[in-house]
Amino acid sequence: MNYKIEGALKRNRKNFIIFAILWVIIAIVVVASYAYSSHTASIDGKFNIQVFLQTFATSITNPFATMGKIFTEGAIETYFSTLLVVTIFYSIFFFIGIFRSAPKNEYTDIEHGSSDWSQRGEQYQILDRKKGIILAENNYLPVDKRGNVNVLVVGRIRFW
Repeated sequence: MNYKIEGALKRNRKNFIIFAILWVIIAIVVVASYAYSSHTASIDGKFNIQVFLQTFATSITNPFATMGKIFTEGAIETYFSTLLVVTIFYSIFFFIGIFRSAPKNEYTDIEHGSSDWSQRGEQYQILDRKKGIILAENNYLPVDKRGNVNVLVVGRIRFW
């Protein structure tokens, strides 16, 4: 199970920053506009849809002024409760996306025919880094090696 978490984190490293930036934009633009418009529309005790739509249209075009109005006009509670709900839904979709991008098995994204099967240079007890018969990237079968140098190559030949 550990390979799934590591694989998902490795695949989505760049996406974490994008998701964080998107969450900040949603929190500043959409949630602030919604919270301020909702607070303004329900000042009389009942919700006025016309006031809400009118306020929402003007507040979404100027989100930083809306953030200031939230703190000066006392809509902080509405803002944070709305932000909590949006964050919970956003987190659910975020973790579903991370879970869906997890590798299906331990060998997903390992290039066939590469030296990814070995760890910490153990292939260089047999192979060479610099010269010989090319087996894979940075892996050569030395031609001046004593002993068994038989090689079975499985795959196809490609020419670029």
